Amino acid sequence: MTGPEETRDGAPTTLAWLCHPATLLALVVLVVNDHVLKAAFPGLVTGKLSDVAGLVLAPPLVAVLLTLLVPRLPARVAALVGLVAVGAGFTVVKSSGYAAEVASSAWTVLAGPSLVRADWTDLFALPALGLAWWSWSRARQRPVRHRAARLVRLLVVLPPAVLAVAATSPIHYPYALGVTTFDGLPAIAAGTGYEGSWPDGPADGWWAVSDDGATTWRIASDGENALLMAQDSPRKQACAPDEPRRCYRVVPGHLRVEQSDDAGVTWQVAWEVSDARREALTRRYPSPGDVRRHFSSRELAVYPHAGGGHEVLVANGRDGFLRRLSDGGWRRDGHLGPSPYTVDAAHLPALNDDGPVHRETDLLLAVTLALLLGGAVTVVAGHLAIRRGGGSRWWGIAGGLPIVLAGALVEAIWSRGDDTGVVAVVLFVILPLGGLAVIGALLVPWLGRAPGRWVRWAVGNLLFTAILAGLPLAGWLNGTPARSRVAVTLALLVAVPGLLLAVRLAKLIDPTREENRRDTPPYPPYQPHPRHVPSR
Repeated sequence: MTGPEETRDGAPTTLAWLCHPATLLALVVLVVNDHVLKAAFPGLVTGKLSDVAGLVLAPPLVAVLLTLLVPRLPARVAALVGLVAVGAGFTVVKSSGYAAEVASSAWTVLAGPSLVRADWTDLFALPALGLAWWSWSRARQRPVRHRAARLVRLLVVLPPAVLAVAATSPIHYPYALGVTTFDGLPAIAAGTGYEGSWPDGPADGWWAVSDDGATTWRIASDGENALLMAQDSPRKQACAPDEPRRCYRVVPGHLRVEQSDDAGVTWQVAWEVSDARREALTRRYPSPGDVRRHFSSRELAVYPHAGGGHEVLVANGRDGFLRRLSDGGWRRDGHLGPSPYTVDAAHLPALNDDGPVHRETDLLLAVTLALLLGGAVTVVAGHLAIRRGGGSRWWGIAGGLPIVLAGALVEAIWSRGDDTGVVAVVLFVILPLGGLAVIGALLVPWLGRAPGRWVRWAVGNLLFTAILAGLPLAGWLNGTPARSRVAVTLALLVAVPGLLLAVRLAKLIDPTREENRRDTPPYPPYQPHPRHVPSR
């Protein structure tokens, strides 16, 4: 049932705005463009189309959420707030690099890895707010009054609208897939990938050829592309055309190139990034994924240099292309080729960067692990206190299982190396599991026979252990030690004093002492009166 707008109930009108045909069309366009058209037809049109659709969809979505949170808010006020907030926020983010960086960080926390770019040309999409205002002027005349119709629209339209606005199209990262030579010219296979969809080889990218010794690149023609695709792959070893006994090979699973001066009889390292240094390097990349797969030397090619000698070109996955110059020096050239995803060497993470880590999830995981170790010693202290007080051993098992499960989840998301979902898993699964175990480990002994000072000591031990375990993890975040397994091992070792203190705390529980017995009343036991014998 529909009718005129009530002054003190804005939800029916704002919900009608969200379900207006123009708003629903914007929702469909946003979803299809972000997840289908952008990947199939990257360019100016698909890039701006999402901005237009988002500016039509976001204001009614904001208005609906406002009226749901503040039921007595008038619809007109909610609509005005939605239009102004979306327009102002879009303008600030698209015109300020700092605001775009802040928006990227906030959106990453809410919806996974996201990239918001400051681009003043996107401001040409602002007239789409006029379409949003037009749909509002039509929708406000027919508010949704029937309770059942309102509920159906909330369940059917609101969740997809929230997901469409919160979700972003995948961030594509450049990827060096392969190298070869074509008529004596260097050729590269470059591509892109994102979490859950990484390329496997040259067939998943595009070929580019250089006519000036790897200085500039052009997309290979159809005929060249067919010939390049027909070559054998992977190309892991090649010899110099001017020195037949000088050969080079890549070492799969490592960022390493080896050299032989006796036609492949013996080999020595010509260039490498050690595994420890590689781990520190990959933490400068967003969502590095499987380090051995994505940061390893995949293919190489050797070609003559115009000025004499030879050069070597190596495909190093997500770390881009590596080149040996004719003078014998090695240089990381970044991601080459005529592509919007190219990254030059100046913007690659430095190999000798020992400063603080750039991945936001590493700090979150380090804090989570330190808190879990503090929770683990607390569960041990609680179990021993319960047992000393005569309680069941099942309390310790019930408290230990959530800690073990939370630790397994931390290890899983830590080793996976992708950022999507890490924040949600930590905040909504791992920390609640650990918190539940700690609360039980403290509450059950306190309600039993543990004195108040035992609880204070147990809480202090939790904080002491977490801080102590956090010290090597803090050092790891700042580059020392370089490998996470070393930092985690040190964190486990420095948690041992907290474990020993947890064992000592059990001696505070003395079941024979009256003040430790919670079932003993603080007054003398009841003495019944002697039976009254009537006098005769």
